[in-house]
Amino acid sequence: MLPLAVSYLFRKPPLLVSISNNLKMFFPTRHKSCVILGIETSCDDTGCAVMNNKGEILGEALNSQTNITVEMGGVMPLLAKELHEKNIENVVNKALEAANMSVNDIDAVAVTTKPGILLSLSVGKNYGKKICREYEKPFIPIHHMQAHTLTARIVQPIEFPFLTLLISGGHSLLAIAQSPVKYLLLGQSFNDAPGEALDKLARRLKLRFVPEFSNCSGGESIERAARKGYPVVDYIVPPLLGYRDCNFSFSGMKQRATQHILKMEEKHDIMGSTLIPDAYDLCASFLHTMTTHLCQRVQRAIKFAELQKLIPSDRRVLVVSGGVACNSYIRQGLEIVCRELDYKLVVPPPKLCTDNGVMIAWNGVEKFRLGIDVISSDKLESIDIEPKSPIGEDIRDQVAEANIKCKWIKLKELIDSNFTKPG
Repeated sequence: MLPLAVSYLFRKPPLLVSISNNLKMFFPTRHKSCVILGIETSCDDTGCAVMNNKGEILGEALNSQTNITVEMGGVMPLLAKELHEKNIENVVNKALEAANMSVNDIDAVAVTTKPGILLSLSVGKNYGKKICREYEKPFIPIHHMQAHTLTARIVQPIEFPFLTLLISGGHSLLAIAQSPVKYLLLGQSFNDAPGEALDKLARRLKLRFVPEFSNCSGGESIERAARKGYPVVDYIVPPLLGYRDCNFSFSGMKQRATQHILKMEEKHDIMGSTLIPDAYDLCASFLHTMTTHLCQRVQRAIKFAELQKLIPSDRRVLVVSGGVACNSYIRQGLEIVCRELDYKLVVPPPKLCTDNGVMIAWNGVEKFRLGIDVISSDKLESIDIEPKSPIGEDIRDQVAEANIKCKWIKLKELIDSNFTKPG
């Protein structure tokens, strides 16, 4: 059976119609007319979309590898590359068919070239170049994380500058977006990304052997399992409490959880696919600690931006995107922080938070309108991929030097509204 993510390939969901209507008001027709084809292959999903300068999603298609990733226990680069190569032509053709267009009708091809998995990025780059050479179309290289940030501008009008938190299976960072191509990096993870930590914990807990979670990603499994438990403060504590910066660390949380699992397996003589007795409490504790850690870093970033006057008082917006932004518990925690600090939280719909062709096409529209990185078909040799690439100027040292002490916003209401205390 095909993954659910493929089920909408030949129709335009109501969500996209609503998004298009919003953008018609935000981007008047006086802007330079363009139709952009976007291709995304940075990790394990093959995505393509066609968008115009009015913000209309004319067509899109996606081939998800989620089911395979769950079965394999994570992304396998060689397999991901093979599946991208197998599916990319079909995905592009379906997006064009949905738009009732051919390549001749588009003005440029936007492709993710950084950052991401080397083998996966190469598939999109090579196919994008092939189209550009054959049809003499410009190529627009796209930064994956910048594209995630700009996706929020599809949902509603957001003026630069604004604060953004990008959290996914491969990335975790806080930045200020000053323009479609200019960013100030305030903090990023020293080690694991949050999605990676959630996936590894789900795998170690053996949640995939529970029928209810068998077809879920690791992060979704943890969130669902957490609803059945209750956070225990002593299990895991928020990391980096002694560091007054905006960086993240998730490996220590994962190690603490792993130690607890080993202890409980030995205590109860557990082997095979059996879960430890307090598995759901551990999931709740891990998720709450991760949420607390993210909220604390965001709180300090807001304070830093305020002290440095980096964001005007009328643009106090936090954009959260990336796959982990789909986690409703984390979103609720960030909503509390934004409410207390007079910020507006903007999170794209879940299908636009995960990797997709729409965000690449939209970033291509933004760049095309500004005349940035639009590379002619006779200069394609200058384009290459970068598995690692900063989102912008790194000012993390300035954040640390500011030495900002925060009185942390309490998240007790988050626990009370999501969990039932035992007894």
